[in-house]
Amino acid sequence: MTSEEPFKIAVSDDDLALLKRKLDDTRLPDEINAAEWTYGAPLADIKRLANRWKDGYDWRTHERKLNALPMFTRTIAVDGFGELNLHYVHQKSAAKGAIPLLIVHGWPGSFLEVTKVLPLLTAVSADHPSFHVVAPNLPGYAWSEAVLKKGFSAKHYAELFNKLMISLGYTEYVTQGGDWGHVLTLTTASLYGPKHVKASHTNLPMCEPPEFFKNPIALLKCLIWSFTSDGRKKTAVSQDFFKNGMGYFAEHSTKPQTLGFSLADSPVGLLAWIYEKLVAWTGAYPWTDDEVLTWVSIFWFSRAGPAASIRIYYELSLSGEVIVFPKTTVPVGLSFFPEEVAHFPKALLRSKGNIVFESEHEAGGHFAAYEQPEALVGDLRKMFGKSGPAAGVVSGCTGY
Repeated sequence: MTSEEPFKIAVSDDDLALLKRKLDDTRLPDEINAAEWTYGAPLADIKRLANRWKDGYDWRTHERKLNALPMFTRTIAVDGFGELNLHYVHQKSAAKGAIPLLIVHGWPGSFLEVTKVLPLLTAVSADHPSFHVVAPNLPGYAWSEAVLKKGFSAKHYAELFNKLMISLGYTEYVTQGGDWGHVLTLTTASLYGPKHVKASHTNLPMCEPPEFFKNPIALLKCLIWSFTSDGRKKTAVSQDFFKNGMGYFAEHSTKPQTLGFSLADSPVGLLAWIYEKLVAWTGAYPWTDDEVLTWVSIFWFSRAGPAASIRIYYELSLSGEVIVFPKTTVPVGLSFFPEEVAHFPKALLRSKGNIVFESEHEAGGHFAAYEQPEALVGDLRKMFGKSGPAAGVVSGCTGY
């Protein structure tokens, strides 16, 4: 395992010129009249964003902003896969008792998601706990090296994360994640808790449906919930997502390489593929054009190229080892955001582990750290604060 190396993003002028040439040569599709979002990303939106990306958006400005983050790389050996060079943000708090916190993103996310929560999490106050934050990019995302060997499953991600935290001196730590980060952080807690992982928090509480013979009581509670006003509404949202919003998942999970050619060669194809999810999965969040373009540019300029980011679906889907809500003995916290893509009965979630904290919010969706940073950080402060249910779980780290 190598030492931590400082990292700065440095996209070459040649790569910027190539992007502009490809945007100049874009051929856009036609569109059904009044299609709006029914058929996917609207033509008018993509045309506007593509034109700004080509002629108005200044990557260098955003590159400088990103480079203000404390970014590093480190090479870590993973059993059966050799060494992987991982890119991550590592921001330490000035608080002596700060709690080490591992934050893991999913698709189509990256380290960009922590930019708003970072100053809040590391802030020192007598009124709330502070955290040392480690936010890695998944292999194949942003400037993390991609895995080029079959079979990299959830347990390998967990090994990678645990070795990263220990290499940074955090032999005990807590975790937070949404999207794939939910699965991967809970897998890490399941495999490396309670020795190393002391607690976990997720903003995408999800799990498999209950089986009658294994958990009839949980199934009954879910059925009762589905007939309540809240249950009917949330069930409808979930059913719509699983019926109309899972096409990307099927393609990522079965033929990622075929889609990868388009994502790697067409910046507008990549833009449309990600933009659709940014809007659909956040609801009311007021995306600016430059926010969208920075988000997508990180994929376009990434170390391995955008195709590498979607292979996680194939590898984890076929591994047979992925458990949506891995059981763990460590304390687990759940945050519920109303515009999340799917919702699961709390009674069922409570049956999956040591749930010690729950929080329901009035706004926010899939990218909670980016959409509602104060709300998400507020939940972590409550969970790990002096009177919180996970107070003092990390030895010698009170948070203050």
